Order: sequence, then structure tokens, then C-alpha cells
Amino acid sequence: MQTETEIFGHLPSGEPVHRLTIRGGGLTANILTWGSVIQDLRLDGHAAPLVLGFENFQDYLDHSPYFGATPGRNANRIGGGRFSIDRTAYQLELNEKGVTHLHGGSDGIAKRLWRILARAEHRVVLEITDPDGRAGYPGNCTVTCTYTVTDGGVLNVVYESTTDRATICNVCQHSYFNLDGAADALGHDAMIAANHYLPTDALQVPTGEIRAVEGTAFDLRSMTPLRRQMEGEKIAYDHNFCLADARGPKQSVALVRSINSGVSLEVRTTEPGVQFYTGFKMNVPVPGLEGRRYGPFAGFCLETQIWPDAVNHAGFPEAVLRPGETLRQETDYVFTRN
Repeated sequence: MQTETEIFGHLPSGEPVHRLTIRGGGLTANILTWGSVIQDLRLDGHAAPLVLGFENFQDYLDHSPYFGATPGRNANRIGGGRFSIDRTAYQLELNEKGVTHLHGGSDGIAKRLWRILARAEHRVVLEITDPDGRAGYPGNCTVTCTYTVTDGGVLNVVYESTTDRATICNVCQHSYFNLDGAADALGHDAMIAANHYLPTDALQVPTGEIRAVEGTAFDLRSMTPLRRQMEGEKIAYDHNFCLADARGPKQSVALVRSINSGVSLEVRTTEPGVQFYTGFKMNVPVPGLEGRRYGPFAGFCLETQIWPDAVNHAGFPEAVLRPGETLRQETDYVFTRN
């Protein structure tokens, strides 16, 4: 059976944006060709959407804080937008407050149309080429995204990237999750299997220190209430948790559970880091899915990726992609219901 496909909206240029629906393993996912966005995600037997999103495409253009998107060519932040490869210096667009490069720039792959390569009832494959020089990046970089829903409530996400010139590349899935449909996600417990995290400066760029979580509010190695953010130290989580020094075999790295709905999300990934963001800055002025309002803490992100600003820090995982190589990043988002 083919993937269900419909026109979801149009770009200002008039180009159509398609929405593709895939089903399997108890999940139903709606995927947009714009930004390779997960627009909606549902689990059988659980009424509320599992992700934050919009019913109308124009709201993505005007108000989306990367809801469900695939940011790149380099996700997360590059300090000062500067880096060097093989003694050649590059300056990227400073699209965050004029001082930092974020998520590939103002017109990165999260904000452009992708091509449909393949589709089936349970799977869709999208592709985009990021051209040489866009936002300051060297080389033509092609990224393929494969979304597959499989038995056991698994949403499998695979990114494969290639380039014709040495560049930096780091793609991730940027869905905001809410496992109970409440106005905020504070009624969740979370665990991240990381012994270290990356402290950041005032611009949210890593300082270069790799700090132990032991004895800090960043120790999430056992299930921890997210409501704790509103008490005590009032920690605002938007940090990389260090899972490994390099990419490796897929392993279980995080678990989040709603104490209200009994829905759990397990994350398994090949990636050496996960950016945990709890949406404390969110204040979306228009309704989202089913008319929901998205204020602070409405959803949380678990962005599996290379550590942010890795190209500028010795001892961080390798961030450079070279011709002839394929960067393969794989993550499973596994949903279960008690």
C-alpha cells in the first residue's frame, strides 16, 4: 500500500508542500516535505498527539521553533559562526541574535523543500541538497532522511549525508514531545544515561569544559521529575548530555515517562550526544494541533547528534565530513503505553 499523500500548503513561491502519512507498529506519523518535519504523531489507544505542531502550514513559516524539523546542515550552535578545516577558515551566517550560527542558518534544510525519493505504507524517504556556499558552508552536501514506523511503537529515523568538499555536518530530529496532552510537560519523569554534560556560556555555546553530572542538577541518570525545574535551583535545560566520545552502535540513552498517561518514550541512538531542551523559552502566539496552546514547558526535545560546536573544541567528537564518506545517524523513538 502506498503512503497517503496530500497538499498541506504552499510556499510563498507557490510550490506545494506535501504531507505524507505512514502507519505501522501502533503509530501514525504525518511527515511534511518542507523541512522533513514530523507534523503529527499518534499512538494507538492514546488520544492526544505525541508531538507539538500546527494544523496550518503558514504557522510553520511564521511561528515554528523548529517543531518536528530536521535542522542542518549543522544542527545546534557554532560559536561566532567560525570554524576551520585543513587550515582554511570559514565564516557562517550569524542568524541567532547576530552573534551565533544556529541550526544551519536562516534558510537551512529545516526551512526548505525536500524531494520524495520513496514511499510505502510504513516508510518515507526524503532528500535535499544543501548547495556550496549557502550560509557560508563549503561543498554541496546531500542529506537523505528515512522515517520508518515498525512493530513495538518504534519510529526509526535515519539520516545519511555526503559531500563533495570537506565540510561540517550534523543533522538531528527536532520534535518537541508531550506524552500526556497536558498544557505543559512538567508531569513527566526523565532519565538520560550520561555521566557528563557541556556547560555553556551566555550565548548557549559550549565553553569547552566536559563536566561530570555527579552532584549537579544535570545528574539525570535515574528517573527525575521535570517539575523540579520549577523548584530549588530552577534549572533551565538546554544542554548537550555526553553519551560517548564518538558515534557507535545504537544504544538506549534516554527514557521519559508521563506519570499522568502512562505513555513512555525510550530513545536509542548511534549518536554521541543528546541535546535536552525542555521548552522553557516557548511562547507560541497561535494555536497548535487540536487548538492547543504552546507556552513554556509545553514540550521537550531529545535531539540526538554530535556535540554542539564540536569542530571548535579538541576532545569533542569528530564533526568534519569529507568526500567519499557517508555520515549515517540513526535514532529510534520507542513509544509504549501501560
